[in-house]
Amino acid sequence: MIVNCVAYQEGRKLGDIKTSEIADYVNQPDCFVWVALCDPEPQELATFQEVFELHELAVEDALHGQQRPKVEEYDAALFVFMRILEARDDGIGEGEVSVFAGANYVLSVRSHTHQGFVGVRTRCEREPHLLKQGPSFVLYALMDAVVDRYFPIVDALEAELETIEEQIFVKETARTNIERLYQLKRKAMTLKHAVTPLAEATVHLFGGRVPALCVNSQEYYRDVYDHLHRIEMAVDTIRETIVTAIQVNLSMVAIDEGEVHKALAAWAAIFAVATVLAGIWGMNFEHMPELDWKLGYPLALGLMGIACGGLYYRFRKAGWL
Repeated sequence: MIVNCVAYQEGRKLGDIKTSEIADYVNQPDCFVWVALCDPEPQELATFQEVFELHELAVEDALHGQQRPKVEEYDAALFVFMRILEARDDGIGEGEVSVFAGANYVLSVRSHTHQGFVGVRTRCEREPHLLKQGPSFVLYALMDAVVDRYFPIVDALEAELETIEEQIFVKETARTNIERLYQLKRKAMTLKHAVTPLAEATVHLFGGRVPALCVNSQEYYRDVYDHLHRIEMAVDTIRETIVTAIQVNLSMVAIDEGEVHKALAAWAAIFAVATVLAGIWGMNFEHMPELDWKLGYPLALGLMGIACGGLYYRFRKAGWL
């Protein structure tokens, strides 16, 4: 579906145009066309492939998706593939956006996501002095918008991690905490898989041998890289904290089990004393004077009680009970 097809000249909007009119505008000086597609059909994308002379490999990547975030150069054109992430209650939703950028056109193709880029277009049109840079600035604005949407996800992961950490020392929450920590770790990995490859690819858009399209916009792409680097460091910190939290949680489980074992051992020792004494007087030998004592029975019970009480006091004092 075609979301927008707009022509710009010297940083100002000329107006919405039809697909059949694109060729008329891309041949005008200081003019470029910005087209936005959402979940296009193959034949629809094939139309723009012919109009903008897109490389067939880049078109194939845009159609099939499931690519690693990357920046590829095809002669004077660039192809950028990025992942769009969205925080949800059941995890992180993933979408994709492919951007084709040439000297006189920008084609953005988003798939499997409801997040649009209307705000990006509005921002660019509000700054005609920057939009005069042409497709290079539009490509930066799209990349910047995608990267900025990663920050709320980082904040959500950090908030969720803090909530779980508060529950680690609460009794009988070990299993729940472990499950939540592993779910959080998977979310962090999803974000890392979107950020790290894109950061590595963005490096090639500033400094060194920069694509001709990006020569006049290097500082903007450096800013995108700085944001990606910050997110990457935050994700690494979250992952390290998750590992530590899991270790602490397992340690708390081991401590709780140790307390149970100590209590069981203490009670076993107490009952063992009573069992030994009862076993001695239950042997029924003929020459056992205690059996003939009038007070033998209460004395035996008293001795058992004193022995068990003494052990209970010592274990209680030692913290085993």
